Amino acid sequence: MSDSSYSQIQQQQQTLSQTLSPQQLLAVQLLEMTTVEIEERVRGEVMDNPALDAVEPEEARTVEVEGGEDVYSADVDDDYSGNDDIPVASSGFVPSMEASYGDAVSFGDTLMEQLGALSLTPDEMAIGEYLIGTLDEDGLLRKPLSEIEDELLIYNNISTTEAQLLSVLKAIQTFDPAGIAARDLQECLMLQLERNVAGKECAVHKRILTECYDDFAGKRWNLIPDKLGVPADECRDAIADIVRLNPRPGASLTEGIGFSRQQVMPDFLLEIADDKVYVSLNNSHIPSLRVNGDFMHMLDEQAVGGTADQRAAALFLKQKIEAAKGFITAVQQREMTMLATMRAIASVQKEYFVNGGDEALLKPMILEDIARMTGYDISTISRVCNSKYVQTPWSITPLKYYFSDGVTMADGTTQSVYELFRVIQELIANEDKGNPLTDQVLQERLVELGYNVARRTVAKYREQLNIPVARLRKE
Repeated sequence: MSDSSYSQIQQQQQTLSQTLSPQQLLAVQLLEMTTVEIEERVRGEVMDNPALDAVEPEEARTVEVEGGEDVYSADVDDDYSGNDDIPVASSGFVPSMEASYGDAVSFGDTLMEQLGALSLTPDEMAIGEYLIGTLDEDGLLRKPLSEIEDELLIYNNISTTEAQLLSVLKAIQTFDPAGIAARDLQECLMLQLERNVAGKECAVHKRILTECYDDFAGKRWNLIPDKLGVPADECRDAIADIVRLNPRPGASLTEGIGFSRQQVMPDFLLEIADDKVYVSLNNSHIPSLRVNGDFMHMLDEQAVGGTADQRAAALFLKQKIEAAKGFITAVQQREMTMLATMRAIASVQKEYFVNGGDEALLKPMILEDIARMTGYDISTISRVCNSKYVQTPWSITPLKYYFSDGVTMADGTTQSVYELFRVIQELIANEDKGNPLTDQVLQERLVELGYNVARRTVAKYREQLNIPVARLRKE
C-alpha cells in the first residue's frame, strides 16, 4: 500500500470519528435545554409524532447525595428506589410561584408587601420604599444614611434626618428574611442571631461579633476564648452557630439580575434534612413518554401484508415508532446526565449546602472535577451547567455559581475565590473613607490574613466586584 493511500485512510477515519449520529445530536440538543425549553420540546414532539404518547407527570424524585463514587452510577433510576427514608420533592419542598420564576414576584416586591403592613406616614412609607430600592443584591444597605438623606431631598423632595432614616431602617430590619437591610456583615449576623438561634443563650455569640469580630472574620478562632474569658467549647459552639447564618439574606435569585423581573425556572431542586443533601430534577411539569400501543399493533398488522400500500404504511409506522423510541431514549439520557452532574456538584459543595449557603465554605471546583467524578467529558458537563439553575432552601442559583478557581492560602490549603471576594468587600466596607485602601494596601492586608495573592489579582477581583479605585472612594 502506498504512503498516499495510507494517509487517505487515516484522514477518512478521523472524519468519521468526529461525526455525530442523529441520535447523538438529539441528545446534545436536549441536554443544552432548560426545564422550560425541554417541556416545550416534549409537548411539541408529542403533537408531531402520533406514535408518541404523553403520560401524566410523576412527582419529582429526590435522591440523597453521599460521599463515594457509587453515587455517580449512570443507572440513576434504580439507585435509590424503594427507600422510604428519603423524602420526595412533594413532601413540602416544591417550587413556589415566587421561587420557580425567580423574580416573577421579585425579592423587592416581597419586602414592599411587608412594608405595606406597617403603620407609617406617607413620608415614612416613601423613605422605606427608597431604602428597599437601595439594597444591593445581597440584601444589604451599603450606602451611608447621610448620602440617602441627600438623595431623598434632591430626587424625592423629602426632607428627613439620619435619625428618621434609622428609625425606618430598623423597622425594615425586622422583615423576613432575617438579616435583611443590615449595613454590613457584622450587623447582618447580629440581626439573624436575634431570631435564628432559637432557644439558645446568645450572649457569647454577640460578644464574639462585637468584641472579637476581626478575629472571627479572619478565622483566628483559637484566639477568641482567651480574649473573652469563655471556655473553648462554648466559643466553638457559638462560632458553629454563627457560621451557619446566611451572609447574603437577600441574595438575588439569579446571578446578576438583582431586583429585575426576569423569569427563571429552576432545573434542579435541592433540599437539606438532618445534615443530608437531597437533589432532584424539577420535572413535575414535563410529561412522561411512552410509545403508542395502537401504533405498535398497527405495525404488526401491516407487516403481514404484501401490497405496496401496506409496505408503505408499515414503513411510515416503523419510522414514527423508531423516532418515538429515539426521543424517549434521549430524554431519559438527559435526565440521567443532569441528575448525575447535580449530585456530583452537591457532593463537592455539601459543607456549603448543609451550613445554609455560607460562601466561606464553598470549595474550589472546576468542570474537570465534575467530569472526572461522573465519567462524562467536560463538554457534557459544560452543557449541563450552562443556563441551568438549582433551587435551594434560600435562593435560586445558577450552577456556574458553584464553580470557581481556588486561592492558595499561606498554610497550603485552597479557598474559594468567593471567600476572597467577601473579605475584599468587608475590608473596603470598613475602611477609613477619608483614606481608602489602595490595591497595594488591600493586598498586604490579605497576605496578613493568609491569602497569597498579588496586587494585580486584588485589582482584578475589585473590578469584578464593581468597586472603584481608592481615589474614587474617597469622601
